[in-house]
Amino acid sequence: MSRPVRSRVLAALALVVPAVLFNAPAAHADPISQTSGFYVNPNSSPAAWVAANPGDGRAAAIRTAIAQKPMAGWFGNWSGNIAGAVGGYVGAADAVDKLPLLVAYNIPGRDACGGHSGGGAGSVAAYDAWIASFAAAIGNRPAVVVLEPDSLGDFSCMNQNQINERVGMLSRAVGQFRSKAPNTWAYLDAGNPGWIDATTMAQRLNSAGVSGARGFALNVSNYFTTGENVTFGNRLSAELRRYGYSKPFVIDTSRNGNGANGQWCNPAGRRIGTPTQMGGGAEMLLWLKTPGESDGNCGVGGGSSAGQFLPEVAYKMIYGY
Repeated sequence: MSRPVRSRVLAALALVVPAVLFNAPAAHADPISQTSGFYVNPNSSPAAWVAANPGDGRAAAIRTAIAQKPMAGWFGNWSGNIAGAVGGYVGAADAVDKLPLLVAYNIPGRDACGGHSGGGAGSVAAYDAWIASFAAAIGNRPAVVVLEPDSLGDFSCMNQNQINERVGMLSRAVGQFRSKAPNTWAYLDAGNPGWIDATTMAQRLNSAGVSGARGFALNVSNYFTTGENVTFGNRLSAELRRYGYSKPFVIDTSRNGNGANGQWCNPAGRRIGTPTQMGGGAEMLLWLKTPGESDGNCGVGGGSSAGQFLPEVAYKMIYGY
């Protein structure tokens, strides 16, 4: 990416001086100002499908409406060597001066209540090592990372010891990004407007170390409208003031064009939402879940596995039917 020497020096001073003078953690630099837009992954699942099926009647629409839009790359226990996977992804974005969106999805007991995306690291120690390597692989390059979708909403399926372990892992994860990835904005997942009330979620976010993160993320892989999420996000940010601070938030708009119908697992009749952009009532509207990727063996994705790209589902989501 192109960053003038003077800008780099000033940015470094901005990070170091406050920490030295006030003995406080250095604030992360702004990754938006360091890049020229959001990264479009040429190897995303919809892009790969289009490339492999150029003669399919659905290919042109999927290419234009989905594959050519900035979306997040998801990383978990399927990613192999996490340092290589993350480093390669962020490096590809850096080479074209774009800002990559990444989702870390590997916490032990992942998707404890939903069950369709179960798995994750095999132990607390394994996760701590994994997320440390994740953050280190980003290093000084700019990035946006959403940490562990569903992790703070799934407490009803966990005992207190598991909950304590989880919030500890998340808090340490936030610390890894602060120390190893100074140009990354990290957001802790905070569920959606239809799941956990704002007062309870604020307590969970605080216990999981959101004070050290950039903010929180809403609606990941869900369908609630942007307006519903803005209302909930503002309420949640206000609740955090009980703990002495507030935080900005981002919203996953990838599949919320028709709103929610009360179902979360591959419901029919959903539609893609506003593409990735700054603002929109939140700090950013982001495509975090890839439209057309299955939530699991359910709904219109019957017979599929979580994360599998379904071209017919993607095609219908473009038009909302």
